[in-house]
Amino acid sequence: MVDVRSQYLKIKDEVDSGIQEVIESCAFINGPKVKEFQKSLEDYLNVKHVIPVANGTDALQIALMTLGLKPGDEVIVPAFTYVATAEVIALLQLIPVMVDVDPNTFNLTGDIVEQAITEKTKAIVPVHLYGQCADMENILKVSKKYNIPVIEDNAQSIGATYTFSDGKQIKSGAIGDIGCTSFYPSKNLGAYGDGGAMYCNNDELAQQIRMIANHGQKKRYYHELVGCNSRLDSIQAAILIIKLKHLDTYNNARGLVASAYDSAFAEIEALQIPERFESSSHVFHQYTLRVKNGKRDELKEHLNSLGVPSMIYYPVPLYKQNAFNNYNDASFSLTVTELLSNEVISLPIHSEMKDEHLNYIISAVQKFF
Repeated sequence: MVDVRSQYLKIKDEVDSGIQEVIESCAFINGPKVKEFQKSLEDYLNVKHVIPVANGTDALQIALMTLGLKPGDEVIVPAFTYVATAEVIALLQLIPVMVDVDPNTFNLTGDIVEQAITEKTKAIVPVHLYGQCADMENILKVSKKYNIPVIEDNAQSIGATYTFSDGKQIKSGAIGDIGCTSFYPSKNLGAYGDGGAMYCNNDELAQQIRMIANHGQKKRYYHELVGCNSRLDSIQAAILIIKLKHLDTYNNARGLVASAYDSAFAEIEALQIPERFESSSHVFHQYTLRVKNGKRDELKEHLNSLGVPSMIYYPVPLYKQNAFNNYNDASFSLTVTELLSNEVISLPIHSEMKDEHLNYIISAVQKFF
């Protein structure tokens, strides 16, 4: 699904040198490399504050903690996403209000969000799924109308650009009140271990985030609130400094693979290729098809028999997971989420794709239909 090794070999000397520099300096925690990466990511995103943390899930949890929400407060979240987005809501004794998504972009829209708002709604968490931004202009209009903050789950779309109707362009994750991302190794900007970051343009929020991520302290041993311990280690920062320089190149390479898939599959009636949302670029963390003839699982078996990997993101809606049984009754159902869970399949896509592999994958899919 992703070729981390080939990508590493192209930048091996730089990466090895960066790691060695950290080891020789022994500045393993919050060292110069972490600060350098923080500044580089701030510049790339054109955002005022980046706070590196241990992983993307921590980033989401700390963001919610920063808003000072109370047990029982509601947080709107898509039902079609990875568990982490809703998991942290439940961990903090908040109520995850799971809503449907657009059937073509797989993301939240302003209309979907507004329909779910109640007097208990205290946060909105759009997920930029598969590498493309949600309907942020309209989501922000709803946010402003009801005075509800927006936390962006940007784990899959770092590097994507959102264009507003007035022509203004902002990088994904830097659009709402707080952005959260993951540097899990398979991400478009992946570390060689766990890692994550948060970003915002508000000084007070940034100060609060830093405190919470550092045991609730501004000054060592003086704890102003209950926080946690979440930090990006210096070795991962050294790797990410180098990979950030190549991020746009990596994303462009993914886009070329996606275009080849599009051309090959556009005329197959049973397949729906990924829709491009006109307001957002797409960095294709995943290339996800909809199989509309009811044979998604058969296609997956066929590909597997030919040695082609594929993945289903995500086979079970969040509200059907046992972990969330307390939040909805057994009859609860969302039409689009149910449909997508039965239709989606993701093909290999990464920056190191060889033409021979790409053509083999395309041929394997075409043969099935």
